[in-house]
Amino acid sequence: MHTRDRDRFVLAAVVFAVLFSQLLLYPGIATLVEALGADATASPFAETPLDASMWFLVAEFAAYVAFVGVWGAASDVTGRRTPFIVAGAVAGAVGYAALAAVPAIGSIPFEGVLLLRVFQGAMTIGAFSLTMTMLMDLGGGHGRNMGAAGIAIGLGAATGAPIGGQLTEFHPLAPLVAATVLLLCVGVLVTLVEDRSPEHRRSARALLEGVRRQPTLSIPYAFGFVDRMTAGFFALVGTLYFQETFGLGAGTTGLLLACFFAPFALLQYPMGALSDRIGRTIPIVVGSICYGVGILAVGSAPTVALAAAAMVAIGVLGALVSPTTMALVTDIADESERGIAMAGFNLAGSLGFLGGFLIGGTVAGSHGYDLAFLVVGGLEIAIAVVTVPAFLRLSIGTSSEGRRRDARS
Repeated sequence: MHTRDRDRFVLAAVVFAVLFSQLLLYPGIATLVEALGADATASPFAETPLDASMWFLVAEFAAYVAFVGVWGAASDVTGRRTPFIVAGAVAGAVGYAALAAVPAIGSIPFEGVLLLRVFQGAMTIGAFSLTMTMLMDLGGGHGRNMGAAGIAIGLGAATGAPIGGQLTEFHPLAPLVAATVLLLCVGVLVTLVEDRSPEHRRSARALLEGVRRQPTLSIPYAFGFVDRMTAGFFALVGTLYFQETFGLGAGTTGLLLACFFAPFALLQYPMGALSDRIGRTIPIVVGSICYGVGILAVGSAPTVALAAAAMVAIGVLGALVSPTTMALVTDIADESERGIAMAGFNLAGSLGFLGGFLIGGTVAGSHGYDLAFLVVGGLEIAIAVVTVPAFLRLSIGTSSEGRRRDARS
């Protein structure tokens, strides 16, 4: 195996482990927050199981938003990736372990649990974002590299959800313990890969100015925001919707979520490679419109079987959009600004997750699940329609552009 191919595999494994550990918590989120002390009489953040679950997820992604740029800028300024990934992974493992210890301590209010969650999220995002940046640093085709990242993300989510559901049924804290072990493994695994970050260093101001001179980055950032918003929506609202509408338990809910994440994962690499050949525009724009329609179909499905079929369909469409959008970031960004450019993408994605939790949770709680699905699916369709003129006017995402960028790599 070529060294570059081996490193791509190892980095993808690291991305997988981080996402897998994150998704372990989702199917049993209501049970987990109860075990961690969520009590309506003691905290305004835990008035209902939906509220407690929402704020527990929001705390992590708020930390992602606050710290992802810090990790990216620090990596670009120093010209190193590996030490920061190791530090983030180990500290993230400490955060998960501290959360798992909360019931044994017994005197921490739910607000304290949320602060621990913020710390864990602030550390974990460093390992995640910079590992994706190391994939950006590899040659061999941006679509392939981001396809490897995408398949790792999808597989982590596809397997993390059902396994997390089974672990929750074994013990509510078991997903936290498993996540602790996985992040410690990440800290070791990433040291096996060559650090290919650009050797020349730049000041933080120069990095920000360089990114500011690339306004077209706003296009993949916008798609990253909306795509991750749908993921956040399904992680929280979709989970509760399936359980309340169809009477499913945590284990079965995890399997239903896997109907999306399995094709989403398995098709990422070939879809990313396809975008290297045909360009980014068609997969992103057409795929996003169809993806939004698929979300509406999930919300209107009258049976579990039809809901599962719709989840499979949007999993295929998500696999078309996700790696292509990430590859577009790599196409546009200068090689010396990849850390902060990918940080910007993950910042947009984290804001999207937050939007999925907050918008989806708020709309579902106030107006019901039907309107919540309509809002989220409609936004996915709207972003694709609105950006069509920009793709056409600026020739964003053409196959020739991608080949020129790959040649420089």
